[in-house]
Amino acid sequence: MRQYNPRRNRRGGISPKAKTFLSFLLAVAIALQISYPLISGEPLRLATIATVYFGAAAMSLHALFAYGARYAFPYLAITLFFGLFIEQLGLKTGWPFGNYSYDGTLGFQIYGVPLVVPFAWAMMAHPVLIVARRVTKHWVFLYGGIAMMAWDLFLDPQMVAAGRWSWVFTGSHVPFEKEIPVSNAFGWLLAGMGLTALLHISLPRKRRKESANFSAVDIFLGWTLFSGVIGNLFFFDRPGVALFGGLILGTTLAPYFFSRWLGRP
Repeated sequence: MRQYNPRRNRRGGISPKAKTFLSFLLAVAIALQISYPLISGEPLRLATIATVYFGAAAMSLHALFAYGARYAFPYLAITLFFGLFIEQLGLKTGWPFGNYSYDGTLGFQIYGVPLVVPFAWAMMAHPVLIVARRVTKHWVFLYGGIAMMAWDLFLDPQMVAAGRWSWVFTGSHVPFEKEIPVSNAFGWLLAGMGLTALLHISLPRKRRKESANFSAVDIFLGWTLFSGVIGNLFFFDRPGVALFGGLILGTTLAPYFFSRWLGRP
């Protein structure tokens, strides 16, 4: 009977002010993404950078409200350091992503890596860890790596088309993404697995007594999938990217949303 009549969740929610602030940050990040295909030039450049910072702020704040400081601050430190390290490694050696370089339009750089890039890792690491932990028990690192790779199938072609970074390669490319080497997909899989493993080992799983629910994460992930498909289909004229990226990311997120809808067994 408990399968169909689970115990009531006695965990309290966060304060109305905290909920409003979290909703505001998430709404701004989504609004900036909506504006992306409608603007150009300097406003587009600023919106691109601001989207990442607001998205990272929203997910970091959710991490704090849901799991507390013992989760949120180590999560930020590990993810920012890992993102900066792996990007530096990629720029200097071409491993694991391939040969690429960043344009100066993404703002302040640390030895060739724009500061905004590690925050992009932080923007996705928290929701991806939540998805991986909910879907699987023993393969969290692998699921996280696949989710990070799937997200990049939308990110990379959009940023390359805007001139934010560029690739130098010969050989195989990602399906429907002729400007992106297949090594980038494998690089994201490996790097995503490594980061997810570090976070899974280091961060607690128990939520606070007074904690935020997962609505912000659900909305953010759902919007990422929806905007990636709709944007490439109707605004960027890349139906192949919409189909391929939507299939991979949608398949990855489907078990999570299914369990959120019906509950865990």
